[in-house]
Amino acid sequence: MYIEKVPNRNSPPAVLLRESYREGDQVKKRTLANLSKLPDDIIDNLKLAL
Repeated sequence: MYIEKVPNRNSPPAVLLRESYREGDQVKKRTLANLSKLPDDIIDNLKLAL
């Protein structure tokens, strides 16, 4: 699991909790939670915990 910032065109970037998995030869990403509405300090603490 990891936290990824995904850019949006006309709005702030989305902050997502994701996991990667393999389907055959391809690596895919699954979004587990949208963390965009959390304060930045909590997101930083989650990054450290992961």
